Amino acid sequence: MKVTFYGAAHEVTGSCHRLSFSDKHFLFDCGMFQGSDFNEGRNNEPFPFAPSSIKAVLVSHAHLDHVGRLPKLVREGFSGPIYSTDATKELALLVLRDAYQIMISDHEKFQTPILFSEADITETRARFVGVEYGVPVQLATDVTAVWKDVGHIFGSAFIELTAEGKTIAFSGDIGNHNVPILKDTEPLGAVDVLLCESTYGDRLHEDIDTRRQLLLSLIRDGVKKGGTIMIPAFSIERTQEILYELHTLSLHDKTLPRVPIYLDSPLSIDATAVFKRFPRYYDHEAAQAQMLNDDFLNFPLLHLSYTREQSKFINNVLSPKIIIAGAGMMNGGRILHHARRYLSDPRSTLIIVGYQASGTLGRRLYDGMSSVKIFGDLISVRCTIKAIGALSAHADQKKIIDWIKKAKNIPKKVFCVHGEPAAATALADRLRQALSIETYVPDYGESAVI
Repeated sequence: MKVTFYGAAHEVTGSCHRLSFSDKHFLFDCGMFQGSDFNEGRNNEPFPFAPSSIKAVLVSHAHLDHVGRLPKLVREGFSGPIYSTDATKELALLVLRDAYQIMISDHEKFQTPILFSEADITETRARFVGVEYGVPVQLATDVTAVWKDVGHIFGSAFIELTAEGKTIAFSGDIGNHNVPILKDTEPLGAVDVLLCESTYGDRLHEDIDTRRQLLLSLIRDGVKKGGTIMIPAFSIERTQEILYELHTLSLHDKTLPRVPIYLDSPLSIDATAVFKRFPRYYDHEAAQAQMLNDDFLNFPLLHLSYTREQSKFINNVLSPKIIIAGAGMMNGGRILHHARRYLSDPRSTLIIVGYQASGTLGRRLYDGMSSVKIFGDLISVRCTIKAIGALSAHADQKKIIDWIKKAKNIPKKVFCVHGEPAAATALADRLRQALSIETYVPDYGESAVI
């Protein structure tokens, strides 16, 4: 069995790993590279393998950097099934349609390329096959795979594939501790080899109580200054979890300022409807709330801005106010319009709640740049910028190590992927020290026999 890394190697985005044995080839994910531009240049290059040679794609979850090139794969000759959980299938289609609309808009404004067409999305939809957690799927003769809840986003999974007498696991993205709405990460099984994400492989997050208090404190301080509080959030999971936290605070903490909260993201609103259709994925607390008709994804302070006109209306609302908008890395979407308006306002606040890839606007702001370009305009950065690591959807170093340590059989080899070089290397070193196992940080295009 051989694995080749065609994405998320020495970087976080572009998930795409090919498994080969005998004459069969499978992919774990086929995601979009994400950088300073929404449709980062490498996405338009030909695949380094023949798409028609791939027997099936096994998808971990619906984030763009894990599914964003599926229609391109179909367009260029892939004709096999795409396996994922039912929720991932529904959310992935929303993500792909949203990405297509952004690419159309960027093409009209900046003549940037368009990666795929609506017809390609339709064909991709037809290739999805839904799977249930814990139920083995026969991919080919003597090849099976099982999806297990990884607790990262709604419907997300790590995948264990067995062939030729060996089991290889792909972590996808591992969920954080005590994430609202989602169930906890399931234990890792008896695997020989693990492809493991390392996004936060070099750091630790705050705990859940600190997370909630940090969010509350930043909102109180921002409202006290009289400015606008901007939260760039990934439309799937991060947004819903922030709304869950804000709803909980609105019910149980009288110190939460009563200011309007605008969800300015059509994709988030559509994704929330998918959440409501799959309550079987909820954790106990969220399921109880739903059964009690407590709609934790909609509450009195919240206003939904679906259309462009509703989005523009937010500009007319006097501050203080809270705006939650995509994209989470600020490399596209409606958050850019609000950032252009409010970044230079010293009364305003930007709360970063997710990973910011190298080259994105979110990363530049996180790194403390004093001025940034948005839509060609140079904007001075005078607002307060804060990050809450515990609101990330990704596990930190401790959780990753504990998850591997508690596996039914600790894997003999671990490949640290989905991380920048420092984070991936730190995790690889720590795993060697703590568990005495072989670890590797693969390069793009590198192959390993396992």
